Amino acid sequence: MDVFITGGTGYIGRRLIPELSARGHAVRALARPGSERKLPPGCEVVPGNALDRATFAARVRSGDTFVQLVGTPNPNPRKAAQFRAVDLVSVRESAAAAREAGVAHFVYVSVAMPAPVMRAYLEVRAQGEALVREAGVRATFIRPWYVLGPGHRWPYLLLPWYWLLERLPGTRELARRLGLVTLDDMIAALVEAVENPPDGVRVVTVPEIRRARNLLAAPRL
Repeated sequence: MDVFITGGTGYIGRRLIPELSARGHAVRALARPGSERKLPPGCEVVPGNALDRATFAARVRSGDTFVQLVGTPNPNPRKAAQFRAVDLVSVRESAAAAREAGVAHFVYVSVAMPAPVMRAYLEVRAQGEALVREAGVRATFIRPWYVLGPGHRWPYLLLPWYWLLERLPGTRELARRLGLVTLDDMIAALVEAVENPPDGVRVVTVPEIRRARNLLAAPRL
């Protein structure tokens, strides 16, 4: 695949780019001028601003798989203004660039829905999904709740509670939908999404994210 990535210098992007390159995909990654060195090896650097498609739209090509990873780091309820100024604006610009270029597939990291907390974050991600749908391209929405990994380990303390809640009929569905996934799970889910575009729009929830590593390990027929 020819893959165009925004947010390649972030927590997920820095791990995804080498994995895609190792699997033979040609990756172009957007980076703000001055941040190019933060991108990992294995990609072509595209200088530009994710909040202004005029700076990068010319580098998006017909037939690309567009992976949207831009997001406010460590989201919490106090960052509502950043969600609207960064997360929402960036997906709006990316969806417009994807529509204009005629990309083959748009992959968007969203969030598990519905949820009883983080209202502003959920609203912005739902609006982002709507913008991608309006672009009229094939799309995959990946909906994690919290991604465990380096620097994001404190929720491991919650795993016993999740184990219990997933076994109680009254809380099982909620616990599974808002379950924790690992960084390796997310990378596998993104790779699987890139390599298996849907016919229309696909939503990948937490249980499917957790199964992605097994899907990639299975031999192709």
